[in-house]
Amino acid sequence: MAVPDWEGLEEFSMVAQTESFTAAAQRLNVSTSHVSRQVQALEDRLGVKLLARTTRKVRLTDLGAEYLARANELMATLDALNQSIAGDFADLKGVLRVSAAGPFAETVVLPKLLEFVSQNDGVTLEADFNNRNVDLIAEGYDFALRYGQLASSSLVARKLATHQLACVASEDYLERYGEPSHPSDLRHHSCLVSNNDTWIFCDPSSKKNIRVRVKGRLRTNSIPVMLDAADKGFGIAYSPIENLKLLLDAGRVRRILMGFEDHSRSHWIVYPDRRLLPRHVRAAINYLLESMAENRL
Repeated sequence: MAVPDWEGLEEFSMVAQTESFTAAAQRLNVSTSHVSRQVQALEDRLGVKLLARTTRKVRLTDLGAEYLARANELMATLDALNQSIAGDFADLKGVLRVSAAGPFAETVVLPKLLEFVSQNDGVTLEADFNNRNVDLIAEGYDFALRYGQLASSSLVARKLATHQLACVASEDYLERYGEPSHPSDLRHHSCLVSNNDTWIFCDPSSKKNIRVRVKGRLRTNSIPVMLDAADKGFGIAYSPIENLKLLLDAGRVRRILMGFEDHSRSHWIVYPDRRLLPRHVRAAINYLLESMAENRL
């Protein structure tokens, strides 16, 4: 029986994207040996080398790059045809590997992902919650949730939600050090710094940004640690209001500098080239975007 011409295309495309047989196997949820055999068989049928292999990296040959471009077009067309016939959420299968961090991801996004998985018996979810800026391709993640301004990269970014920030401090801290009346006053206060020590506010009259370089007694990328420090009077916190909700509702901290808050911060879904997304990953991303449309400005 003749081998179908398209056999091995998916494996070849994923190796080209990840530059690794191991990472490609993780993304496709198959063994590394399976990926290697499929790519080798494809090269044997074509009679050309598509990939140049070294001990450290796998890269496309010139012929491989040309073949990949045509193969991607073919697979995108085939995928679109399959979805139009079967429907976006019919018979989805595969592992969904997601990297995320923070209360919003855990309390808002994860329940939405669980809804998606519950509607698709063939999909399983692996959610890794950490503050590390993971390499999606090298580490085999399908997509990540990232917050704030994104660095320039080759990843596709889709806005998931827009957040209102709030500046808060405990009554104990404000009694000891006074309450700032303008964002520029924060230069003389102890601020709880996360990944960025430049806080952005908005002038309510001119609508122009106010940038303040802050410092303080604590620097951490952990939201729980930052909340505990604010509760204990270590300094002023500036964070999306949903992160601060429990402390605010309990009266443990009070909002300050109201009217100056920046309302432009967003959560983003970032993922590699959309043409190479497995069907269940594309469906999960679309499900999140559609179900959280009201959270975006």
